[in-house]
Amino acid sequence: MAWDFETEPEFEEKLAWMREFVVEEIFPLEVLGLEFDQLMKLIEPLREEVKARGLYAVHLPPELGGKGFGQVKLGLMHEILGQSMYAPFVFGNNAPDSGNGELIAIGSAQTGRMDQREQWLEPLLNGTARSAFAMTEPEVAGSDPTLLRARAFKDGDEWVIDAHKWYTTNGSIADFFIVMAVTNPDVHPYQGSSMIIVPADTPGVKVVRDIASIEDPEGRYGQYFNHSEVLFESVRVPVSNLLGVEGQGFALAQERLGPGRIHHAMRWLGQSKRALDIMCERAVSRYAHGSVLAEKQTIQNWVADSMAEMHAARLMTLQAAWKMDKVGAPAARVEIAMIKYYGAQVLYNVIDRAIQTCGGLGYSADLPLESMYRHARAARIYDGPDEVHRMTVARWKLKQYAPTDIPTEYIPARAKDAKEHFAAMLNSL
Repeated sequence: MAWDFETEPEFEEKLAWMREFVVEEIFPLEVLGLEFDQLMKLIEPLREEVKARGLYAVHLPPELGGKGFGQVKLGLMHEILGQSMYAPFVFGNNAPDSGNGELIAIGSAQTGRMDQREQWLEPLLNGTARSAFAMTEPEVAGSDPTLLRARAFKDGDEWVIDAHKWYTTNGSIADFFIVMAVTNPDVHPYQGSSMIIVPADTPGVKVVRDIASIEDPEGRYGQYFNHSEVLFESVRVPVSNLLGVEGQGFALAQERLGPGRIHHAMRWLGQSKRALDIMCERAVSRYAHGSVLAEKQTIQNWVADSMAEMHAARLMTLQAAWKMDKVGAPAARVEIAMIKYYGAQVLYNVIDRAIQTCGGLGYSADLPLESMYRHARAARIYDGPDEVHRMTVARWKLKQYAPTDIPTEYIPARAKDAKEHFAAMLNSL
């Protein structure tokens, strides 16, 4: 099968409209300094325009208003939306709500629980509710989900949940959580963990704090994009709040992690493009030491290296998306792992070069680069740290090889024999 990332003219027109719309209508929102609720009111007319174009929440299944575009088309859209942190809100695919919405859609389809869609998914799509996904725990390595400590057990017609979570995005403003917990400790965690929906006002739910981080050094409580520490102490919810099938929490998560990582990688390319644009504009404008920066070889190398890395990352990501569309996410597991760690490093590299090119201006908050730089560092950790994805790729590749039966100490002797053999052949000519 040949790779083919081409889309039909009608979709190309949609992408062209999106590019102009993001720059003209969404970029200006970034400089207003508004509180999130104020910002949401401002973007409502923009959302309506996106809906009128049929481009709102298109990642969802067609029966929920999605378009069935496939991962290549969705990836091309996310490349454009990734240029601004506000664009996903306008287009109805902002994390973590978009991923949580997919989980609800998939889980309800598995069990036929359409009431879950009405109760939890529709408010997310309407923008009247916010959600959080609670999986990572402070006591154990987030890169090894088999160490999950959260527990949930049935007591009559209720689940009782005890858990200590952190880096729960949106935790302090969420209307409900999707909590990953072990529901059967007698089997492997991959077969014994489940997802349960927990309303934020349930007794026993305690948001401890918003964690100060590189992205948010002040740990501003109740802000969007926060990372909260949350306690679930003997929390009781109806058994009907189980999402999907009991014991299949990890399988459910995998249904959306593959597409989610492709969307991350394409959004990073959008961020990289914006950083490269800023770098190049500065390079052709700033005069120092006898010429504009664009005439300095170091700057030229940075521009060339950035273009090559971005091009490679883009082709890798689109090929992974194409493979998912053709044969499904499990078959594209290795390709998805590669774009996760490679794309995250490219993002970091390009933004770093752009800051260096812009000097003091790049380091200041007058440009978006400093914010992009702080967020880029997290990309190498979330959705699985780079090292885990590298391990996945290496293990897959090494399984294709078998040990040789030629002892290493014999190799020099074999090389000597080969030289003598070819020397004899040359002498006979």
